Amino acid sequence: MPNIKPVSDLRNYGEVLRDVAVGRPVFLTRNGHGRYAILDMEEYQEYERMKAMQWLMGELEKGRRSGEEEGYFTLEEVEKELGIKYE
Repeated sequence: MPNIKPVSDLRNYGEVLRDVAVGRPVFLTRNGHGRYAILDMEEYQEYERMKAMQWLMGELEKGRRSGEEEGYFTLEEVEKELGIKYE
């Protein structure tokens, strides 16, 4: 069951924060509508990792599609572009 409180409950923020735990965010409403979420720091960090992973997977997919549509670079082309030589 979601933990939903009016933003005015922040006057007693200690009580609000006691209700926050991993997997149990507190949602704050303003004028009866959802406005804010308070997350445990561990959960927030996991959210940021997942968001970064989703972005990376999207970029990799763009690269894959680009390679299929426009052709892939050869190793020599990559080395030339990066200015390095692997042997």
